[in-house]
Amino acid sequence: MLAKAMELKRELQKLVKAIVDEDDINLGAIDRAQQMFCALKELKVKKSLSSSKVHPHQHDTASEEIPEEFKCPLSKELMRDPVIVASGQTYDRLFIQKWLKAGNRTCPQTQQVLTHTNLTPNSLIREMILLWCKNHGIELPEPVQYSDEDVLTEVDRSHFLSLLGKMSTTLSAQKEAAKELRQLTKKMPSFRALFGESLDAIPQLLSPLSQCKSRSDVHLDLQEDLITTLLNLSIHDNNKKLVAETPIVLPILMDALRSGTIETRSNAAATLFTLSALDSNKALIGKSDALKPLIDLLDEGHPLALKDVASAIFNLCIIHENKSRAVRDGAVRVILKKIMNGMHVDELLSILAMLSTNQKAIEEMGEIGAVPCLLRLIRETSSCARNKENCIAILYTICFGDRSKWKEMRLEESTYGTISQLAQNGTSRAKRKASGILNRLNRAINCTHTA
Repeated sequence: MLAKAMELKRELQKLVKAIVDEDDINLGAIDRAQQMFCALKELKVKKSLSSSKVHPHQHDTASEEIPEEFKCPLSKELMRDPVIVASGQTYDRLFIQKWLKAGNRTCPQTQQVLTHTNLTPNSLIREMILLWCKNHGIELPEPVQYSDEDVLTEVDRSHFLSLLGKMSTTLSAQKEAAKELRQLTKKMPSFRALFGESLDAIPQLLSPLSQCKSRSDVHLDLQEDLITTLLNLSIHDNNKKLVAETPIVLPILMDALRSGTIETRSNAAATLFTLSALDSNKALIGKSDALKPLIDLLDEGHPLALKDVASAIFNLCIIHENKSRAVRDGAVRVILKKIMNGMHVDELLSILAMLSTNQKAIEEMGEIGAVPCLLRLIRETSSCARNKENCIAILYTICFGDRSKWKEMRLEESTYGTISQLAQNGTSRAKRKASGILNRLNRAINCTHTA
């Protein structure tokens, strides 16, 4: 069997080389390669099953066609431990557990949303499989135990519900439960997924914050644990829409951005960034006026929060409506001030380039000295190519939107040749933008001479 496998591999290697080296597509070689793959797979199956035979005269499943109802729909193999999911479909426990752990909450076959993730042993199918194996002289291997500890049991589920229940009890119980939920949702993806199983789970989690009548009533350590838990469960893709659309979430996040420990504020920004991965959430977050507290936190300039805040603002401003909101809420002034001070220049230049498509932003940049700042950044040899590209892209928009800045650009070009150098040595996009500016400036000079 080993010799046959080696022979097949050598033949497969030749075929793959022929397929890759030839300019044309060799369909015959591809077909033969597929046959080699199938033959290798068949050998592997035979080798695996030979170790599970009761005695030398028993048959193996390679020579016996396994009934389809005995195969796991995920693995296409004979089921060792068949279990039923909420949709009524049967899978091998190992493979459906992996499917669920990956964050999926639908039935792989029917795509039906699973109302719960309990797995019920299918004793009837297992007995039928055992009988079939006995009749065909095959010993069914023992079920493989899922080794990852992140598989929830009913005890885990009950514990989760009890932790949520504590959110409506004493302050000490709330703090204890919040701290534990923070740790569990950090370490165990399946605990994050549990929040998606009930519409009441997130309101229960945040009830200690939603019931506070004023900011002075908020206990900072409890707030930090709850906001961080919200961040953790928002990482789970299937939770993003649910979290953002839960009515109390965005107001609580906005309060957290304005007050609380710096870790709370940073994690609130990170939560908005994570949620804004969905376009529908970008619009929802923008409409809730969350950009203003984000920009205010950016203005404060705390190093721990800056990156999360900048990432959230960038993501939100991908959609047009939020660009206008960000400009209205003072983003241009705050961002330029940070760039001039050399703080998180890479991220903030990207945001400024995005905002530069807004006419009001262009006007504001001109008023607060953006042009000399951007030209200086292009001149600096330490500036990376990406930053120079963003600078020239912003200048290009200013050049076409504010003629009063042409004089500054002409002076820069005549003194340092900054723009023409970038037109020769920049990225392809930077070259286009720089050349566009030069053409515009040259036409303006020619028109002046002609006049």
